[in-house]
Formats: sequence, structure tokens, C-alpha cells
Amino acid sequence: MSEYEGPIPIPDDDSRDFWEGCKRHELIFKRCEDCGFYIHLPKSRCPECWSTNVGTARVSGKGTVYTVTIVSIPTAPGFDPPYNVSLVELDEQPGLRVMTNVVDCSEDELEIGLRVEVTFRDIIADGRLEASLPLFRPMTGDEG
Repeated sequence: MSEYEGPIPIPDDDSRDFWEGCKRHELIFKRCEDCGFYIHLPKSRCPECWSTNVGTARVSGKGTVYTVTIVSIPTAPGFDPPYNVSLVELDEQPGLRVMTNVVDCSEDELEIGLRVEVTFRDIIADGRLEASLPLFRPMTGDEG
């Protein structure tokens, strides 16, 4: 595998738990402690009930491809076309979606409604784990 050349996430106060969870190969989302609503993109206030009583929760990493596009022309350094940009809706909550890439899947197999599960791509620089990117792959067997 070649050296990763794409952007490396820079966590802020709201996204730090998400990115630290990814380094442990866990999907961690903000979640309202009052109404239970999962919050992504991460914010310190619940968009459902406006509470600031926000914690974190681990999610299953299982979901469904909500929409997908295939990028076929160069648009950003570190991303060599063709590749897909997909929105995956997680099982925990309608509308809880993650922008990602679906891997281990041909363009012909990749479609809206495909059941997927999270996998992580570790970014190592100077012998140290810089970040882990959450990607998704088709579910295998009876997991879907």
C-alpha cells in the first residue's frame, strides 16, 4: 500500500471525541443526555431539543448507503479518481449520516441501499498513529 497523501483531520473541541474514537477503531458520536438524539456533525448543543447536556456514545458502525457519487476527475490533492463519495445512514437513528468512502466494493456493486459496516484506515507518519479514517465496506453473510 502506498503512503497516504490526503488531508489529515485536525480535531477541534467538538470533534475530538470522534477522532480519538476512530484511533481506537470505534465510532463515537455526540449524543444528547436529555433526549437521546445523536449529533453529527459534532456540536456542543443538541439540534433536536437545544440542550447543552451533551455526552458521547459508541455506535454500531452498521448502516445503509443513503447516496453515492463517483468522482471521475481530479478535484483534490491525495485523491486519485475514480473514487466514491458516499453518505452512509447509520442504524442508530434516521438521518444520522456520515460522509465517507465505501471500500472493498466495485463501482458496479456500490448502490443506494447497500448494507455496510465501518472499517478504519490508519494514517501512520514518522512511525506514529496520526489519525484513523472511518470508511465503510459491504457487510458479509447474514449481518445485514
